[in-house]
Amino acid sequence: MTAVERAARFASWIVAGAVVIFLLGPLIVTVVVSFTSSSIYTLPPPEWSLRWYTSLSQKSGLAEAVWLSVQIALLSTALALVLGTMAAIAVVRGRFAGREAIATFAVSPLMMPGLVVGVALLQAFRGVGFRDAWTSLILAHVIITLPFVVRTLLAALERFDFTLLDAARTLGLSYPQAVLKVLAPGLAPAFLTSGLFAFLASMDNYPISIFLTDARNKTLPIKMLQYLEEQPDPTLAAISTGLIVLALIVLAVGSRSVGLNRMVH
Repeated sequence: MTAVERAARFASWIVAGAVVIFLLGPLIVTVVVSFTSSSIYTLPPPEWSLRWYTSLSQKSGLAEAVWLSVQIALLSTALALVLGTMAAIAVVRGRFAGREAIATFAVSPLMMPGLVVGVALLQAFRGVGFRDAWTSLILAHVIITLPFVVRTLLAALERFDFTLLDAARTLGLSYPQAVLKVLAPGLAPAFLTSGLFAFLASMDNYPISIFLTDARNKTLPIKMLQYLEEQPDPTLAAISTGLIVLALIVLAVGSRSVGLNRMVH
């Protein structure tokens, strides 16, 4: 390896390290601040303490907001998996005009700012006289989680050998049985990966949920915004740390079950 190549490699490592620090720096600061004993955000903490974690149980409406977010995330992810699987199969196996347009339309919410999608959904729901906040949140979160499912399953189905279904049918299985016993296990890694990321996308969503919540139905990100306006203390850092831990758990589960390479690709 020449001196120029060594210098280039060293520079690439420096740039990569700087990018990692830039991306992870705010997360590390949030975690550190959550363990401070001070009532304000200070670094370094004057003393280490679990004060703000123990105070979470005293936060008004926090448990209800967490439960609502979990409900919406689980239900919207389940619906997105069903609808996304059918859409992906139709696009991959179908022979009709506009298949590519359907695939693009299904992932289009990822291409637009969340505020634009939120305003559009609010106007659409109000235009048809639909005002129930809980159901509106479910429908909106299905829309924002569907792209994760469709995009992942499209890639998985492109690599799936559909002749296995024909072979299973020649061995006596009906078409639904072949789908359940052959196709579903083959797509299990894609189901798990897309479901995990869809769940996280729903739990963390703010720009769309802000337009659809009401006084009785506030998701966790909306409740955190309320706390920030009313009393900005390190309790918010403790809640954010919990969300960071949730994301790490999802990555760990996905890595152990599927593998990071397959999660990325």
